[in-house]
Amino acid sequence: MNRVVYYIVYAISLLPLWVLYIFSDLFYFLLISIIPYRKAVIIKNLKSSFPNSNNKELNKLKKEVYRHFSDLLIEGIKNLSISKDELKKRFVVSNPELMDSLYKQNKSVLLVSGHYNNWEWMISSQAFLFSHQAMGIGMPLSNGFWDKKINNKRARFGMDIAHAKNYKEKIKTYKDKPLAILTLSDQSPGNSLKSFWTTFLNQPTAVLFGIEMMAHEYQYEIVFYKTRKIKRGHYQIELVHMNQSTKNLKWGDITKWHTKQLENLILENPAYWLWTHKRWKREVPENLEKLKNEQKELFEKKFPSY
Repeated sequence: MNRVVYYIVYAISLLPLWVLYIFSDLFYFLLISIIPYRKAVIIKNLKSSFPNSNNKELNKLKKEVYRHFSDLLIEGIKNLSISKDELKKRFVVSNPELMDSLYKQNKSVLLVSGHYNNWEWMISSQAFLFSHQAMGIGMPLSNGFWDKKINNKRARFGMDIAHAKNYKEKIKTYKDKPLAILTLSDQSPGNSLKSFWTTFLNQPTAVLFGIEMMAHEYQYEIVFYKTRKIKRGHYQIELVHMNQSTKNLKWGDITKWHTKQLENLILENPAYWLWTHKRWKREVPENLEKLKNEQKELFEKKFPSY
């Protein structure tokens, strides 16, 4: 059954985007009138993130979220077959010289962002956008068939997909070439006690700490990429370099920095973030300050020179 569904979806992806956007318009109508997908989750997230907004403003934003979500679904389908030439026209970088400079210095990079605008096109495009060897780290899908198919499509232009459990082995294979490792920082962590807790969108939030650990362990540069929608089906990336040596950074500095970058990006245009997922499902641990002190102590033991 999976195979049949896949080839049906793939056949649909071969249609031009302007045709696919007609389906997006229909899907949007269904979302706002008949099938309000995860409406309760969206409203709860928006209310918590924008406590000063009234119901009229929140309902308007909810519709904008559904509008973008509909396009995102269609663009995700198109990603199965979109050509490199078409991606190059639709997904561009405003300041590629930043990555060019790091590549010439033989510096590997952690490319950090969140589920904002079209991250799937970024995954597919990264290998030809930058000179670095592209790598993406994520958890495998529960369905093995779809995990293989989707990752094969993501990797077709040169991206190397690594799972969170084996990325260190992957990194070793590229020890002689600068890497650019793509990471999305806004997933809900699996363990609240191992997360970095900070304030994000007006509420206590558990943030994945693995990005910061990788940066210190491998001495990677940190670059946040901001994806902005120029118009329907066209995106532009702005690169922001943290521009500080990890040797000069303390526990939490990197995580706070990229979390703030994401927050500022979301506030520019909130509708383009993935509000449908349960980002705040982790409860704040008891004795949070004690936990933070313990985390800081463990970090400083692991990286004693900091």
